Amino acid sequence: MPSQNLIPDVEKPAATNGHQTKSPATEFEELAQRVDRAVSAAQKLESGAQATAMELKNAIEAFHKLGLTHIVRTLKADPRGRELLFALVDEPSVHALFAMHGIIRSDVTARVLQVLEAVRPYMRSHGGDVELVRIEGNTAFVQLHGACNGCSLSSVTLRNGVEEVLKTQVPEITQVSVVPSDPSPALISVDALLADTARTGWAQGPRIDEVPTSRPMALTLDGVDVVLVNIDGQLAAYRNACAHQGLPIDKGMLDTESCILTCPWHGFRYDALTGECLTASQAQLEPFPLRVDDGFVWIKVA
Repeated sequence: MPSQNLIPDVEKPAATNGHQTKSPATEFEELAQRVDRAVSAAQKLESGAQATAMELKNAIEAFHKLGLTHIVRTLKADPRGRELLFALVDEPSVHALFAMHGIIRSDVTARVLQVLEAVRPYMRSHGGDVELVRIEGNTAFVQLHGACNGCSLSSVTLRNGVEEVLKTQVPEITQVSVVPSDPSPALISVDALLADTARTGWAQGPRIDEVPTSRPMALTLDGVDVVLVNIDGQLAAYRNACAHQGLPIDKGMLDTESCILTCPWHGFRYDALTGECLTASQAQLEPFPLRVDDGFVWIKVA
């Protein structure tokens, strides 16, 4: 069999006439589709030819990964290189290349939130819900709500559902701990909260009528920098750090109509009420639990 027939029906790159240029996004999409077509064609070959084609693919990828890993390590070792590296990763084709080779990975918090979002329909179908409270080391602390909160099946639900999925899809997480749901405001007074702040981790913020709707509000509670947003009376609190480079986000633009918070440094855009990054799906603002008692905003920062 002639070698040119080993991988049939794979389009060759179109010739350019020197007058037409493609946008980087279009070129990236076409090249990605070309790779997919080639791999799909190789998988349809006879076993011997298929093995040869896939070995060539794996060898080329391993060769590229070795060089790319060295480039990334060199850039990260220099402050100027680190800044360039962050800028490069913002470009979709570079991000896809690094992700394909396992050189970069999504933030652990973002991946845990994605997993919990995936299991949420199952939890809700049983009258319950799950919420990420925080991540410490290799442990994810979650709260169970609704029918799962306080019932005898809570631990079973956790072990057989949430914990198993988290450990499988986020290998960095090796333990999941259930945090008891906080008592409702009707069962605990503000005085009690004030007396027990150090133990519970709740810190008193501003009065709710002091939280502006036109801009984010920066706070420092128990040594933790917090940014508070108010969208038509709906509040959300996050660590005051953009998920891109960790720079403060409180000077960013808050668009209350579209519910978008834009970082002032590099333009990363977030859903102001969920913290989900609209610029890079792997990023996420770090949320803090929030409650309102007697007109004051309370934020759990520890």
